[in-house]
Amino acid sequence: MQLVLEQISQKVGAAEHLYPLDLALQPRAVTVLLGATQAGKTSLMRVMAGLDRPSHGKVRVDGVDVTGKPVRERNISMVYQQFINYPSLSVADNIASPLKLRGGLDAAAVRARVEELARKLHIDAFLERLPAELSGGQQQRVALARALAKDAPLMLLDEPLVNLDYKLREELREELAALFAAGDSTVVYATTEPGEALLLGGYTAVLDAGELLQYGPTTEVFHRPESLRVARAFSDPPMNLIAAEALEGGVRLQGGLLLPLALPPGASRELTVGVRAAALRAQARPGDTALVGQVELAEISGSDTFVHAATTVGDVVAQLTGVHYFDLGAAITLHLDPAQAYVFDAGGDLLLAPERKH
Repeated sequence: MQLVLEQISQKVGAAEHLYPLDLALQPRAVTVLLGATQAGKTSLMRVMAGLDRPSHGKVRVDGVDVTGKPVRERNISMVYQQFINYPSLSVADNIASPLKLRGGLDAAAVRARVEELARKLHIDAFLERLPAELSGGQQQRVALARALAKDAPLMLLDEPLVNLDYKLREELREELAALFAAGDSTVVYATTEPGEALLLGGYTAVLDAGELLQYGPTTEVFHRPESLRVARAFSDPPMNLIAAEALEGGVRLQGGLLLPLALPPGASRELTVGVRAAALRAQARPGDTALVGQVELAEISGSDTFVHAATTVGDVVAQLTGVHYFDLGAAITLHLDPAQAYVFDAGGDLLLAPERKH
């Protein structure tokens, strides 16, 4: 399915939910809608599904204008944060319902597909239970399995894992990525989590306050955010942003440190330097710039340690690989390869990004 949005906008009363945007989804691929709460992700999905009619613009499917076509006449599947299941049917029958409606499969094939999806979504032990006998997270996985069983040309998933615990979310993200890759559906997946977008791959559309900021291959959007707004949305932990100014010899950070960076001609004098937390290290390498400061907080999360430090260039967060222990207030020196810095102009547009290593 080729889904194209042309100058779509959505206004409810005086509130602008979506500002005019154009978006042509890549067919048979995953597109992640990435943005904070109230960025416009759900509003955009509802327009795609036909649940809401846009205030302006057109929705085209395979070149046909379907803007006014109701959702019941479209071959789509959708999973919301608030799960919806048939309460009188068992888990197995819930998952099997779209397969039985479509026809073409015998009972054994239907059962095999149900068991396969249930196993991958960790609900195979509950197939004979009713939805009311399950936890909220288990019911959400039933709704997700039913959507996957439908194998519709367009699948819309609105933060489908948000109600699950951290460990299960991690496991299911990998399963979903494999299921999406094996299917033929065009998938739209909304999330607030940059890490989820990177894991799912495909393409990412970054939304903020109802505006589409950037769309492209996920790794390209991550490595080359076109603006500060995109960089903020697509960084976890948030990108360190440091006030700076352009000089003849490079870029001077607040506090006086100089990064020897070659800026494009015509760059504004006032700049913002962006440094991802993972680009800061505790060990020095030749050519590094040293940020001297003291530890304000150290958080151990899985196999990484997040160090919050007050430095000569301002407060920064460093993501250090491994488990490290720091005393609060202890002196610390963080090291940065200047080639890993992003530079944005006075208007917030990207001037310089780290060169990617393939």
